Amino acid sequence: MRDFRDAKAMAQTLSEALSAKSVSLSHSESLELIARILGLRDWNVLAARIQASQPVGAGPRNPTPRASLPPSSGAVLPIFPMRDFVLFPQMTVPVFVGRDKTRRAVEHAVAGDRRVLVVAQRRATDDDPGTLDSLYPVGVAASVINCQTQVDGVLKVSVSGLQRTAILRLVNADFLTAEVAPVEEQRGQSAEAEARSSAVLETYQSYANIDFSSIQRRPKARLGLSSIGDPGVLADTLAPLLSISIEQKQQLLETGDVVARLEKILDLMKAGRPEIRPAPTG
Repeated sequence: MRDFRDAKAMAQTLSEALSAKSVSLSHSESLELIARILGLRDWNVLAARIQASQPVGAGPRNPTPRASLPPSSGAVLPIFPMRDFVLFPQMTVPVFVGRDKTRRAVEHAVAGDRRVLVVAQRRATDDDPGTLDSLYPVGVAASVINCQTQVDGVLKVSVSGLQRTAILRLVNADFLTAEVAPVEEQRGQSAEAEARSSAVLETYQSYANIDFSSIQRRPKARLGLSSIGDPGVLADTLAPLLSISIEQKQQLLETGDVVARLEKILDLMKAGRPEIRPAPTG
């Protein structure tokens, strides 16, 4: 039986089947459609899941499914501390790593199952966060998709968020690691969450000056917001787009109750319009 690792083959089959019926669909459009069929936001997220399911150097037919799964209680993950950025589940972002400890943590992850705990620092000026007081208590278990050293020696790493994860205990050695446990969501599929999702989406149109009704179907799908059916995913997709402080984004990340998270987003959107923020650093 096919699963998410067969996405490219499924997209090719879909494209060929539609072509036989004189329906034109590009390969990239097929990939996006397959991603949504599998319940994911877009192809970027699905590609991250596929990459995360493979051990380093392995081809697509040698998966390690556990690499893309959230950690069980008591799991130990290397920590990827962020100075000025909060990662959310379903997010895939490039991050630039300059600190030696973080570089060693990433190298350790890549040599293993590629998982790290991405967590925001309380103080961006802290060059060596190594205590519970220097880090926020909740981050996101993430998969390292790829990493590349730039000409200036800085390591560029792409990470994909998997699940909210709480720090239970820190282990400070050659690099920082933590014993962690997943943070489960509550009321994610409730009627209240569905109602708040509609209100959030409607409010965001005014907040970001977007008229979804005037956007053609395919660009709208790429924008992704109006077609997200999961209230929790919608909240986590919108949270990084808000013009709010790191502390406020962290509060949203720490809110496991989906209805409460959506209500907080509604309140925050009344504060103003988005602004451009600098690229994240680790």
